[in-house]
Amino acid sequence: MKKLVDDAVETGRTDIEAHVLADQTHLLRSAANIGIAQNRHRSSKLTKKHHALAWRLLDREGDYLRFTTDFSVPFDNNAAEREIRMIKVRQKVSGCLRTLTGAQTFCAIRSYLATAAKHGINYFASLTMLAERQPWLPVSA
Repeated sequence: MKKLVDDAVETGRTDIEAHVLADQTHLLRSAANIGIAQNRHRSSKLTKKHHALAWRLLDREGDYLRFTTDFSVPFDNNAAEREIRMIKVRQKVSGCLRTLTGAQTFCAIRSYLATAAKHGINYFASLTMLAERQPWLPVSA
């Protein structure tokens, strides 16, 4: 389905053909139903996870497939995971963020830098502007 969305975006279309999307959705449902059937006994921790995942795919199908109808929704959440990874690494490696104030300060700076980077402003330039009391601010819509 990701390839269908990528192809649609590449060719300038705003949606996927309904019958193609319906076929792919049917395949996903079939795969989830097979997963439920094959992991019904849930004899191990792994089969319990597989069973739960299959049920989530069916129960929250609209959430999982939103990227197929709204092209502004990303296929995965890797960008969000990358944003929080730095916090977890800092916490583990240096033992920082022991106080709420320190964590809030770190998150504010990290958020500012991430937003600037998404707008094409490099970290050093954005920090320099901030230190000079002329912070870069994104254009509001």
